[in-house]
Amino acid sequence: MAEAQQSLIEEFEEAIASKDHGDRVDALGRITALFAAGATSYNDEQIALFDDVMTRLVEQIDVTMRAAFGKKLVALPDAPPKTIRTLASDDAIAVAGPVLARSQRLDDAALVETAHTKSQDHLLAISQRRNLGEAVTDVLVERGNQQVALSTAKNPGAKFSDAGYDKLVTRSKNDLELAASVWARPEIPRQHVLKLFADASAAVRVKLEAADPSKASQVRDMIAHAAGQLQTATRQSVDYTSARAFVETLHKVGKLDEKQLCAFAGSSMFDATVVALALMCDLPIGLIEHILVEGKAERVLVLAKGLGASWDTAKALLALKAQTAGRSPQEIEQCAAQFAKLHPETAKKAIHYYRQRALTAGPAS
Repeated sequence: MAEAQQSLIEEFEEAIASKDHGDRVDALGRITALFAAGATSYNDEQIALFDDVMTRLVEQIDVTMRAAFGKKLVALPDAPPKTIRTLASDDAIAVAGPVLARSQRLDDAALVETAHTKSQDHLLAISQRRNLGEAVTDVLVERGNQQVALSTAKNPGAKFSDAGYDKLVTRSKNDLELAASVWARPEIPRQHVLKLFADASAAVRVKLEAADPSKASQVRDMIAHAAGQLQTATRQSVDYTSARAFVETLHKVGKLDEKQLCAFAGSSMFDATVVALALMCDLPIGLIEHILVEGKAERVLVLAKGLGASWDTAKALLALKAQTAGRSPQEIEQCAAQFAKLHPETAKKAIHYYRQRALTAGPAS
């Protein structure tokens, strides 16, 4: 190995000293072949030596050769990390693209940095990776164009944070293809599914009503019916069924109280929070879902005040709602004064009104 290292250094020095581009390309090719032959047996110090040599040679060759080199190196699971990052951050997408899309030597930090600073083509390449972490998809759906957002949403190996899903849902309002791709993701939290449908249907309603005002009422009824069907359908998941059974058991044994409700909301347990509120307020689950996804913040305050809950619980419910409504922490805090002024009897009367109206509208589970 010592002889190979010495040969590597001598060849590198000769290549750098040479003004012949072909010599540098040949040297890089031989060095790469030497690395590939023993990559799995090299220690960190040896890999670092190859890394330094390759990185400096890469800077001395043209775009075409860099692209060809990158395609060879990306296939190596133990490729020198610094060289990989150099290729991934290349301004030429022909060089960076294959590395960004396939190299397993790029960590989330490197991908996030590239996604923040490089072109839409670079973002598109990143969106095609086999696996994408939440920190990466957050940047892709925030900064990426329509093609990038769609590619990311279609990627089965992508993971999204609540903020990422919220951004995708917002971008889907007037983009039916993106909406369909987000809708098709099997792991999307139910509150985002409901928000996606509500927002998309609102956009459709506006278009239909503008096209034929005389049918506006019919369109509204049709969409309301579809929304009800969707809410029922999305309650068929194993997660929802499990959450409902757990909360109903707590209710039956007298252990469903404000502390438990606050814990559900504070832990972003949407399904459990919905069922708990429905049971504690004696209101349909569909109505609670609507309030937490689409309704105004005031209605959340009414539910909390009517239950005799504290501001901490009301704030936890508002924070859960903010995951789909996009409210900032500052906006939530501004609701504190409104909650303090709301009289408990007024809130109870409002809940009674919600209950009577729900009964008039028909059964909902």
